[in-house]
Amino acid sequence: MENAAGRPETIIVQPASYIERLNVAALFDTPQPLEIELGAGDGSFLVQWAALNPDRNLLGVERLLGRLKKIDRKSRRARLTNVHALRLEAGYFAEYLLPRESVSAFHIYFPDPWPKRKHRQNRLINERFTEVLRAALAPGGVVYLRTDDTDYFSQMVDVFNANGNFGENSTSSRLADVLTDFEREFNAKGIQTNRAAYRRAT
Repeated sequence: MENAAGRPETIIVQPASYIERLNVAALFDTPQPLEIELGAGDGSFLVQWAALNPDRNLLGVERLLGRLKKIDRKSRRARLTNVHALRLEAGYFAEYLLPRESVSAFHIYFPDPWPKRKHRQNRLINERFTEVLRAALAPGGVVYLRTDDTDYFSQMVDVFNANGNFGENSTSSRLADVLTDFEREFNAKGIQTNRAAYRRAT
C-alpha cells in the first residue's frame, strides 16, 4: 500500500510463504547487491548503512515488532528506498527462506551471547550456521561479525576458521564507523567491540 505521495506506507514486508524461498529481488524497486542484517535491533546500523550505500539493497531481519516499527519510522523519515525489514527468527530465515547465493553480505552484530554454559547451544553462530550462511552468500560474499562478548567472539572465530569455504577478510573503517545502538552504549561504558569478517571462497 502507498500513501498520497506514492511512497510505501511501510517498509515492513511479509513473506507470501514461510516454507518457500523468498523472492528477495522482488522486494526492491532497483536490482542491486543485497546485504542483510540478522538481528537488526532498532535499525541504528541498517538505516545509516543504507543511506551511505544507495547502490545496495538492505534487508533487516528482526524478531520483535516494536523494533521493526522503529526501523520503519527511521527509514521513511530518511526517505530511503533501498531498505526493507522482515519479522522472523534470524536462523530460520537464513536457512529456509533465503535463495541460494543471493546475498552479497551478512551483518551480524551483537547477537545474544547466551553467556551461561548450559545455554550456549542456543547461540546463533555455530559450526552448522556457517554452512547456512555459505549457502546463502554469493561467491565472494562476506559475513561481518561484531560482539562485546569475548567468549562468544572466540567461538565465532573458531567456527569460521574451521570452515574451509571461508577466508578471513578485513572490515573497512567506513563500515566500522557505523555503530549499532548496543555498540554506542557499550563503547560509552568502555567496553570494546570485537570484530571479524569472513569471505566466501569463489
